[in-house]
Amino acid sequence: MPTETTSKREKLKVILDSNALFVPLQFKIDIFEELRTLLNRNFEPVLLQSVKKELEKIAAKGSLKNRKKAVYALKLAEKCTIVEFDGEGGGSPDDVIVKVASEWKCPVFTNDRTLRKRLRDINVPVIYVRQKSRLEIDGRV
Repeated sequence: MPTETTSKREKLKVILDSNALFVPLQFKIDIFEELRTLLNRNFEPVLLQSVKKELEKIAAKGSLKNRKKAVYALKLAEKCTIVEFDGEGGGSPDDVIVKVASEWKCPVFTNDRTLRKRLRDINVPVIYVRQKSRLEIDGRV
């Protein structure tokens, strides 16, 4: 019986920024299905604990509209692996995403322009919404 190589079996980690979880509401895109199509391989959606906390804060204290979006995003977050990263206490969720993505050498799904530029400056592939209808990747996975 042929054995698969570990790279085929091993899931590619994809770190999701909080705004990635708002995409289904904003653009009516099934992000998990689109990621599967875009990457053409098994992947593991990862949400960092600091990003989850940011969403929980919006769900509790944001405007009514933003609270509803954050509650929906937290529902989607249940499909993700929540990862607590040592040293998350220091810096913003974006700082933590940059640190983890550079250490893990894995792509990040975000629509945040500033974060995208920071990630591309350190050669981290970035997945984002293109033309409000599909996901695209900038960089090589």
